[in-house]
Amino acid sequence: MFAELPLTALRSFEAAARLSSFKAAAEELHVTPTAISHQIRQLESWLGRPLFQRQPRGVALTDDGRRLFRDVHGALLEVAQSVAVLRPRPDAGCLTVTTSTSLAALWLVPRLGRFYARHPDIAVRIDTSAQVVDLEQNAGVDLAIRYGGAVPAGLHRHGGLREFFGVYGAPGRTQAEAAKSPPTLISVEWGDSQLYCRTWEAWCERAGVDWLQRAPTVRAYDEEHYAMYAAGAGQGLVLASSVVVAGNVARGLLEAYRPEIVVPGETYHVLCVPGRERHPPVRAFLAWLDEEMGVSEPAS
Repeated sequence: MFAELPLTALRSFEAAARLSSFKAAAEELHVTPTAISHQIRQLESWLGRPLFQRQPRGVALTDDGRRLFRDVHGALLEVAQSVAVLRPRPDAGCLTVTTSTSLAALWLVPRLGRFYARHPDIAVRIDTSAQVVDLEQNAGVDLAIRYGGAVPAGLHRHGGLREFFGVYGAPGRTQAEAAKSPPTLISVEWGDSQLYCRTWEAWCERAGVDWLQRAPTVRAYDEEHYAMYAAGAGQGLVLASSVVVAGNVARGLLEAYRPEIVVPGETYHVLCVPGRERHPPVRAFLAWLDEEMGVSEPAS
């Protein structure tokens, strides 16, 4: 059934496609770049179509190459995970999760104590780099928790965490701050995103207040946790996601102003390459995430 499959060439192709480099693939597979190039040419000849566009600085996949990479990468990943069950590796108890700085600092990390209490043998590495990780290209990342938007084709989605926006301030000071004419508003600016601007408008409309029409002082930060800290220090009222604000509310660092007024937000999606959700540490982490996404407070 598999006698005619060029397995060596397919492994060379997967490495070159994932790393966007014949040289890097050669280093990973401990062969020469010439050997990788030869394997790729043989595979392209066998298929009767090009898989790569050769460029001055590396290579790029053709449409056919991208389709083949998704299938081959997923298949090799499943084989590697099946083998790992029979032949455990020293790092079999590790997994890497990529997400935003704010979600990691304000929601994920404060809750990890409950995961470690249940799975002390599994180490979780949190990656909060600003660059979006391509899960199909970067095999070193197991899971991504991403905000909003459509789920990319070819990825497995596991559950989700829906948010709602409300207004919060320092405990005992929110009413006084809201009574100012106008109050100081604290917001978040993400590049060219208009999310917080539109959500402030929606919240004020639902609350029946004209704060935005009275030229309020607006203090903006590029990360949500900075905005939370500023509000907790009594510097104004912050518009915050129910997901990232839960810990500060539970610890008494922030309180909701008019909690009955909320604006629906986006959903945090949990994503991985198909098949990786069956890897034991990932499976344990996903089961734990399912529970935590129904808990409003972090671990004390």
